[in-house]
Amino acid sequence: MKKFAMILAGSGVYDGSEIHEATLSMLAIMQQGGSYQLFAPDVEQHHVINHLTGEEMKEKRNVLVESARIARGEIKSLNDFSVDDFDALLIPGGFGVAKNLCDFASKGADCSVNPQVAEAISAMHEQKKPIGALCIAPVLLSKILGKVTITIGDDESTIDNIERMGSRHLETTHGEVVYDDDHNLFTTPCYMLDANIRQIYQGASALVDAMMKAMK
Repeated sequence: MKKFAMILAGSGVYDGSEIHEATLSMLAIMQQGGSYQLFAPDVEQHHVINHLTGEEMKEKRNVLVESARIARGEIKSLNDFSVDDFDALLIPGGFGVAKNLCDFASKGADCSVNPQVAEAISAMHEQKKPIGALCIAPVLLSKILGKVTITIGDDESTIDNIERMGSRHLETTHGEVVYDDDHNLFTTPCYMLDANIRQIYQGASALVDAMMKAMK
């Protein structure tokens, strides 16, 4: 049984992990015979968004605590991550990736990545273990690894920033996965495109399937 580590960025598309992408990735892993352990950094969120109105709220929340909502409490701090315990790493998207796991949302190509997130990605990459990223999450791979090939769909502004970080971008649509075989990276656009939940499952399932095949 292949074991995936998954890194979450909170709970909710506007300030955390995209819930459909996270849960459907978990489902895809289990449907394809794998298991997973969820992780999140134990840090304060960049901000909190009212998902009904889209307005910023005057309160503070913790990324690990909010991610535990998706995990039903079964989650660990990234402090506890060990590369030797896992066969693969998967990161769902959501604005929290670009706000809490890094500051790409405000700084673009000049962003910095949370040190624990960067360490987890770098450790998996050094051991040549597969890394999957959905939606906006591939920007983490671009920032940390540089000259890699990834996709976020077709958003021109994000593509420009990815290329400024030294990466190659391939435009894709729903259910398509870009595989960088030199770096064992798997990316798919999901909600970076206008999408419905069926299309999100197509992307998550295709990405997990490609990662599983690479591990055989």
